[in-house]
Amino acid sequence: MKKRMGDRRDGRLLRDIDSMHFIMPIIYPNRCDNEAFISERVDLTNAMAYLDRKNADEPEYKYNIFQLIVTALLKTVTLRPKMNRFIANRNMYQRSEVSAAFVIKKVFSDNGEEGLAFIHAKDSDNIDSIHDEIYRQVSACRGEKKDSTSAAMDGFMKIPRPISKAAVRFVCFLDRHGWVPRSFVAADPYYSSIVITNLGSVKLHSGYHHLTNWGTNSIFCAVGERKLRPFIDSQGNVEMRDSIDLGLTIDERIADGYYYSKTVRLLRELLENPELLEAPLSKEVEYQNV
Repeated sequence: MKKRMGDRRDGRLLRDIDSMHFIMPIIYPNRCDNEAFISERVDLTNAMAYLDRKNADEPEYKYNIFQLIVTALLKTVTLRPKMNRFIANRNMYQRSEVSAAFVIKKVFSDNGEEGLAFIHAKDSDNIDSIHDEIYRQVSACRGEKKDSTSAAMDGFMKIPRPISKAAVRFVCFLDRHGWVPRSFVAADPYYSSIVITNLGSVKLHSGYHHLTNWGTNSIFCAVGERKLRPFIDSQGNVEMRDSIDLGLTIDERIADGYYYSKTVRLLRELLENPELLEAPLSKEVEYQNV
């Protein structure tokens, strides 16, 4: 859409929202004060069988649960556009792209460095293209070259502390108005639609992770450890199944509870029926409504 007065580089100012969603960012301006936490357990029985089929030909970079979750989140946000809103400087915006970001541990040690991966999704993407893009970014992050955002942060450590603190405060001012240079935040996860942390990779539960007042991110997903858990059917029978817990922290100002409920149902449908992820992200999915 054509850019209008009040729009940002990364989002379009929403001018036709209802009065409540207009007023909420004004009286509740801080993202960290408006967090809603949703915990969801997903049955992975179908997903594990699907991964076995995808990996039957022994690809160089195997398909895994994390790639399914990243793709399912991107498809969910694509099909539920209110989840791709953000609030900055007390205004609500529709983000101009769907994206996901996560931190990559270069070496699993206490002193191991971290890199940043940032997925810019297209409507035509599916599990295969997202798998390939994750492979490309993980390979790049585990090399010697630093991403632009990490390099920019390192720059503040090279100047005297009083000057660096003043510079950071100035950048925070630019952040509120959407004026931070593109190169500075190109790989910053807090400028993405969804930030994902794979806690299961270090044997932790999903738990809760806060949002931040920096950047524009409105959704944080913590992925827990995959393990066998009991599931009870309608007759009271108990069966142990592979499962994973997701902890979703959402800015409650961008939509309402009914919208969030349908969104989580869609996410669960995609993960429990991963064949749906082979279609383009923009292809609609039939799922049980609330």
